[in-house]
Amino acid sequence: MTQVGTGKHTYELIPDFFKLPNGESFGLVSRVATDSNDRVYVFQRKDPPVVVFDREGKYLGAWGSGAVTDPHGLKIVDDVVYTTDRSDSVAKSFTLDGKPLLELGERGVHSDTGCVGSPWLALRAAGPFNHPTEMIAHHNGDIYVTDGYRNARVHRFTRDGRLVKSWGTPGKGEGEFHLPHSVAFDDDGKLYVADRSNKRIQIFSPDGDFLGQWTGMGGPNDITRGKDGNFYIAEQEDGGKPAQVCVRDGQGTVLVRFDSRHDHGVGVDSRGDIYAGLTTERSVDKFVRKG
Repeated sequence: MTQVGTGKHTYELIPDFFKLPNGESFGLVSRVATDSNDRVYVFQRKDPPVVVFDREGKYLGAWGSGAVTDPHGLKIVDDVVYTTDRSDSVAKSFTLDGKPLLELGERGVHSDTGCVGSPWLALRAAGPFNHPTEMIAHHNGDIYVTDGYRNARVHRFTRDGRLVKSWGTPGKGEGEFHLPHSVAFDDDGKLYVADRSNKRIQIFSPDGDFLGQWTGMGGPNDITRGKDGNFYIAEQEDGGKPAQVCVRDGQGTVLVRFDSRHDHGVGVDSRGDIYAGLTTERSVDKFVRKG
């Protein structure tokens, strides 16, 4: 087996870890997340969009056929699954077994940002949504959605779906975005927004006040906070470097960075094992922590 990382953050790579039932194959894997029992949820662009395994790789089932047109973001908080349907411009939550709980946005209706495609830089900021990227519940009880592919905003909602505020404008300055692509939060409530095309993580208060940023990375596809308090980031290829997984502590110090296949999402379980969701390879690699 291949080993990656160093010291306390050494991992054994098991490529193509999860196996589907005979005759089935994954679609493009957008995200991977774990629940409180270390079950692993793979979000794929194929029906059914959510495929569930145990941490040993046993297939447990799948759900969501017809519920998500264009799977993009998936986070699990307090055993609720939060998703975004990118091209339909809705954000939707589910129980762990796929029962719908809340839907934000109007399916197929996009806010007016002047953006019609690549390079995904909105001409102006607008309300919810235009191709949203991630949805997450905060421990303050509110829900935050990054709205990135054709917008440049973070939206805050009450738990029952009332819009509280939005922030962000197109650009490269503090509090500006070019493709906000993922979001996480820490125990203090600070929000960490993956500003992908600006190749940074921006940090905000729950009210949207800019607090700082982390730079020196390939474009961040995904940021996930583990139970150890560290942040796990899927970085794009950059400057001739391959895609990478990076682990940073709460102050932003890089603890380890190692090469990966093209990972669009990273999940981490309670033991510190990492699951990398792969787009091009349509699979999931597991990095078993050994350090």
